[in-house]
Amino acid sequence: MSKLTKIVMPLAVVGMAATAFMATPAKAEWQPKGPISVIIGFAAGGGTDTQARLIAAELKKRKGWNVIPSNVTGKGGVVMARKLKGLPNDGLTIGMAVTEVFGYNMLASKKAGYKTDDFTYIATTTSSQMGIVANTSKGWKTFADVIAAAKKGKVFKFAGMSAKHADINFLIEQKYGVKFNTVVLRGGRKVMNAIIAGDVDLGYGAGIQSKAVRSGKMVNLASGLSQRLKISPNAPTLVEMGIPYDIGAKFIFVAPAGIPGEARKALADAIGDIINDPSTKASQYVSKGYGGPDVITGKKLDAFIQNEIKIAKVLMKLMK
Repeated sequence: MSKLTKIVMPLAVVGMAATAFMATPAKAEWQPKGPISVIIGFAAGGGTDTQARLIAAELKKRKGWNVIPSNVTGKGGVVMARKLKGLPNDGLTIGMAVTEVFGYNMLASKKAGYKTDDFTYIATTTSSQMGIVANTSKGWKTFADVIAAAKKGKVFKFAGMSAKHADINFLIEQKYGVKFNTVVLRGGRKVMNAIIAGDVDLGYGAGIQSKAVRSGKMVNLASGLSQRLKISPNAPTLVEMGIPYDIGAKFIFVAPAGIPGEARKALADAIGDIINDPSTKASQYVSKGYGGPDVITGKKLDAFIQNEIKIAKVLMKLMK
């Protein structure tokens, strides 16, 4: 066999392989075999509910998927998660809540009835703009004003949305030698309504307060994030005030554990495309109220959830 033949034969084989590869049809994207049920862990009208419904409408428009939202509330998202874990893992039933539901709230609930690996984590949409909020009519400019009044003996009624917020309030009390009357209300909408009605003096808002802050009716007294809030750059962070914890959360879509990988990817890609597209109502909503899209998927999202668990355990250990 000549040297030329030795060279030509492999090239011929490569050509045949390339032709065969080109003839192989591309794998079709996963498609749901029926309506997709989205179980929302918080009440109608709040940030989680609004995002879920806007995304559902856009999925119908873009993909033709029939997405049906419903609300299953209770225990800061725990009731929804408990129900979701036992449902079929075919991609036709997913849930929407916040990352605390699969971290702090889960660990704090003695009867949560689920664990971290009971779920497949699909995609986050945005980060909360967690602030400590009050009516502007109270006259407080920052949380330091509240602390100053509390040191003089005034006991403020302070609303949180989870056990985590109650524990953070305890740390604030210990740090500054003050006392709050902490109440836990289920969802940001209920906290905002209680502040507006004067049933509580101040409370935590995860971004739902943004419209009222912009209009001047409410004020963010402090940021619960590790950085200052975009909408209220003059409000100090709790970290700056000596409470070294970022208590923000991310809004997240999840599914029962074990859904097909192609279903997870298709759902994550579709949700991410909607949130990252500034022309959609969902993207506009999170940009106006929550500082913009913050989409995490796949292995990065799994790692984020595990890190949230670690942080929650550290904080809970301090409470013992």
